[in-house]
Amino acid sequence: MGEAFFGLNVAVRGLFSAQRSLDIVNHNLNNVNTPGYSRQQAIQVASRPMALADGTGMLGTGSEVIGVTRIRDEYLDFKYWSEAMSYGEWGVKREILSDLEILFNEPSDSGFTAIMSNFFDSLQELAKDPGSAAVRSLVRQNAVTLTRFFNNLATKLEEMQYDINHRIQTKVEEINSLALQIQQLNRQIYITELSENTANDMRDQRTVLVDKLSKLINIEAYEVVVGYTPDGREDKHFVITVSGKALVDHFTVSTLALEQRDAGKKVNREDIPGLYEVKWADGNKLNVKGGELKGLLDMRDGNEGSVNPDNGLVSPNYKGIPYYIKKLNEFVRIFARAFNEGYIDLDGDRGFDADEFGTGHASGYGHNSDLSGIRFFTMTGESRQPLSTSDFLDGASEPEDIYDVYEKITAKNFSVSADILDDYNLIAASDEAGQASNINVLNALLALRRNADMFSEGAPEDFMKSLVTTMGIDSQQAGNYSDNQKIVIDQIVNRRLSYSGVSIDEEMANLVKFQHAYNAAAKMIQTISEIYETLINELFV
Repeated sequence: MGEAFFGLNVAVRGLFSAQRSLDIVNHNLNNVNTPGYSRQQAIQVASRPMALADGTGMLGTGSEVIGVTRIRDEYLDFKYWSEAMSYGEWGVKREILSDLEILFNEPSDSGFTAIMSNFFDSLQELAKDPGSAAVRSLVRQNAVTLTRFFNNLATKLEEMQYDINHRIQTKVEEINSLALQIQQLNRQIYITELSENTANDMRDQRTVLVDKLSKLINIEAYEVVVGYTPDGREDKHFVITVSGKALVDHFTVSTLALEQRDAGKKVNREDIPGLYEVKWADGNKLNVKGGELKGLLDMRDGNEGSVNPDNGLVSPNYKGIPYYIKKLNEFVRIFARAFNEGYIDLDGDRGFDADEFGTGHASGYGHNSDLSGIRFFTMTGESRQPLSTSDFLDGASEPEDIYDVYEKITAKNFSVSADILDDYNLIAASDEAGQASNINVLNALLALRRNADMFSEGAPEDFMKSLVTTMGIDSQQAGNYSDNQKIVIDQIVNRRLSYSGVSIDEEMANLVKFQHAYNAAAKMIQTISEIYETLINELFV
């Protein structure tokens, strides 16, 4: 009797197979806009045939769906993760360098070139009328504007370094969060697949998390075979490493940690206090080679590979914020030393040489004053008030000691001396006391504007132009790298979508195909039912 209803069983199998395929099409269509979703496909095979009793062969028993596969090209995932690291790094550098360009604001009517030009132009006007109170007041005011330009620029750069430090903290927290989420998905996927199921949707969710993680830090993600399950299948564990150390090792996570630097362990002299070092939570050193975290660290710490003489620490070999602070500090020290002392480093060794002292502001006398030795530029003290000449020199009288005093000046504390701020008549013009029309010192100061020996880059304006040009080149390079990486990333994403993405047209075609298969199986059941009904009625009536 069982064989009599054999055809009905075959038709029912076809009905169930078509129904399962329709369910999968329905699932695909519902997730057409789900980020990271991979289209799924039924694995349909012919069911096990039955041997005929008379030995004439095997009789097919229909079809069955033995699984649901996830359409995914793992190579494209690995390719995306490797390229996303560079994209994340250069995107961050591009953003921060663009902010730096805006901060320096060159060329413009309010940038360094305009401010320096106004200062020397006012000195030129003073040379025409050394006794003019109005012009002396203008010189003092333009000098204050010049020093405040550097003060504000240095302060803004420190604020940027603080903001980047906070962003580093946020990125580390995000990396740890993603790692924990991936660990939880690993556990769910492993438990689900122990029973020979496939956790397709959870694998998609994990891939999306790894995509996000790959933009933040240099990772390698892969499955490793650690043995075999009781039913003979490979036992695979999912692992994510950072520079060779496991961030996620299947069910375990090694998180990252932040540690504030000690005051005496600054990577750069120019660093603000309290910056974070990123390490493994177990205390081991973390080697960050890519991703947004790498971009942030380079921009926060990059000082072109310079060595801090205080502790021997080496900064990243990149021009970040400390590099630009260092260059600003270098400018104000050399400029103040040249303007005050007439010191020009003619041999270019950037060291002390007694015979390189010339005519500077300290060599001259002010209007109706027999007082010389006044320094035009000094710095602010602990109370943040400008220092007088005596407080600035702090007892230094020998040329070598005076040379070293200027190493205390930074762009942030650069200031017009308290002497000049209190009395603009102390602005020196003459090299002899009581000679109102003598402008020898003033002429020497004016010559500094075009002195190509003052800096290795040339005159003062050449130094700043070189600095801004360097920044512009770095910004353009970061932009080019970022754009190129975006093209590569977009190409990989498009290949992913073409292979794994849901096509509405394709799914609609499958919908019609499986609907027809379902209807055909149903028609077969109806036909066989009619045959059985006729057969039974004829035999038993």
